[in-house]
Amino acid sequence: MVKLTKIYTRTGDKGDTGLGDGSRVAKHDLRVEAFGTVDESNAVIGMAQLHAEGELHDVLARVQNDMFDVGADLCTPEQESPEYPPLRVTAAQVEYLEGRIDAYNAELATLRSFILPGGSPLAAHLHLARTVTRRAERLVTALMAEQTVNPDVLRYLNRLSDLLFVLARRANGNGERDVLWVPGANR
Repeated sequence: MVKLTKIYTRTGDKGDTGLGDGSRVAKHDLRVEAFGTVDESNAVIGMAQLHAEGELHDVLARVQNDMFDVGADLCTPEQESPEYPPLRVTAAQVEYLEGRIDAYNAELATLRSFILPGGSPLAAHLHLARTVTRRAERLVTALMAEQTVNPDVLRYLNRLSDLLFVLARRANGNGERDVLWVPGANR
């Protein structure tokens, strides 16, 4: 378990930060951008969770914990035979998301148009979390073009954005109160 006794260290005062393997990189490094955006997504999920109850609240709590795993994974560059094996996202975490997507999507009204991000406060927050998660996903793909990254991280973020979309529809009365896009409505 992590134990934090001091919040500031002054080690980043010159524009660099430490990674999970002890190396240091610029705070604008693509890896830092990726796990920083995962953290941002997690914060937005926390905002959504304030409006959630019951099972949905519990699903978001689990996702928030898993998002820290995603950040920890991204924070520690891949290396061959590390002395201390780092925390890595697993296929089981991705499969959990897939199971939730399948279960919730089966209850939703059929989509007949694209959905505008809105409806209930919970749905609006979930849509915002979805868009931030998609940005994190794009940053991870850029990082993967340059460095080795656990592929389950990308799979997790991809499925999470899908789950957040499905949960937003669920929060809008299983899709009945979705705000639908009307192409060219205001020409």
